[in-house]
Amino acid sequence: MKFYPEIYNIRDQRMKPFIDPDEIWSLIRNTKSTPERVRHVIAKSLSKKRLTMEETAVLINAGTPELIEEIKEGARALKEKVYGNRIVLFAPLYVGNRCTNNCTYCGFRTSNKFAVRQTLTDPQLIKEVEALEDNGQKRLILVYGEHTAYSAEYISHTVKTVYSVKKGNGEIRRVNINAAPMDIDGFRTVKDAGIGTYQIFQETYHRETYKKYHRGGKKADYDFRLTALDRAQEAGIDDVGIGALFGLYDWRFEVLGLVRHTNHFEACYRVGPHTISFPRIQDASSVDVDPRYMVSNEEFIRLVAILRLAVPYTGMILTARENAMVRREVMRFGVSQIDGGTKLEMGSYSESINEEQDLNKEQFKINDSRSLNEIIDELLDDGYLPSFCTACYRKGRTGEHFMEFSVPGFIKRFCSPNAILTLAEYLEDYATPDTAEKGWRVIEDNIRELEGHKMEMEIRRRIELIKEGERDLYL
Repeated sequence: MKFYPEIYNIRDQRMKPFIDPDEIWSLIRNTKSTPERVRHVIAKSLSKKRLTMEETAVLINAGTPELIEEIKEGARALKEKVYGNRIVLFAPLYVGNRCTNNCTYCGFRTSNKFAVRQTLTDPQLIKEVEALEDNGQKRLILVYGEHTAYSAEYISHTVKTVYSVKKGNGEIRRVNINAAPMDIDGFRTVKDAGIGTYQIFQETYHRETYKKYHRGGKKADYDFRLTALDRAQEAGIDDVGIGALFGLYDWRFEVLGLVRHTNHFEACYRVGPHTISFPRIQDASSVDVDPRYMVSNEEFIRLVAILRLAVPYTGMILTARENAMVRREVMRFGVSQIDGGTKLEMGSYSESINEEQDLNKEQFKINDSRSLNEIIDELLDDGYLPSFCTACYRKGRTGEHFMEFSVPGFIKRFCSPNAILTLAEYLEDYATPDTAEKGWRVIEDNIRELEGHKMEMEIRRRIELIKEGERDLYL
């Protein structure tokens, strides 16, 4: 199945499989990467144009240390140009780990008899959200095992429950979802609950590898999962998140699979995915994976930089699967969102649980267990602008409308001011004194960059309102 964007029949291709492994391998094996060609591709990306699969393959095949450094530097420059210095923060909240699938790399799989199964009750869910709000979280991703108990109606109920929880100045302003694929009606039901992004990761785009690792349950159906977010789009969910689990198959193939998925969305729905995630295989209870495809730190940084250049306007999520040192390094080359204060064991945000991780109660091992305040403190030290912004979602700047704002380069115009305002809220309500002192300096530095801009005085005015007790001010 060859892909020709200029003649792509949008209506005929919706909700049909679109991955051609022969095409992807042909690009990997046959695309030439001269220094001139690599620099031409980087220059195109820096002009904020999405790369083709062939151009992405040029970067993948750039093998010399010098060219790899140029790719990383290009990604760093592009991130600065499009996103500025802001990093959006969120937390995952596991609602239930019952699962009917048997994915050999996952602690939730049905064959794992050591797994401790649990679904949060409404009071437990509320208690968890209150604990997250006490730490200053404003954005959550709710995570569910793939089980019939977690129906569209159930997910919708839990989303509404989370939004209803208010404690002090705390509230959750955006709830994203990571859950099973649904039919169109199911996606409509979840959309009506007011969700943000719906994430579904293909895990691996290589069909034979997918079959090897998915040995039971609905998830064993490669095509049903691959087209899941097409059904979400048809249901009106225009913010979707894709991802691959690196370490299951060759990282080069997965990168091109993600790019193919992106251009499929753009061809069919005129908007790419809102986010791309790239988790790496980590320890889980009785995990079973082929070690040949494990991704080194050097390869991981490289693939993140390539993805940043390939999709300039797509948010990129780096999770606490990675340790603090790796996260600090990778963030420079394209990441726009990270989780902070992450705990995966259900009930662990609100209860005092032994710091020793119990992999029988978690989907996988986390390697950055620092508190949200510790992570914010480091971000401030490194010159980043931590953000809890949810303005675009609530102002309708999502999906195709988001692209109207972001593609011309307006992200910094909206996002930096809103990031400043959400950081000001955090510093007033939750930060330690040392972090607050750093944070106000960073805010002032960022406002100074707007000197003479019409936004400067308005931001200062709103900060004073925040100091006087007003909350949730955004542009």
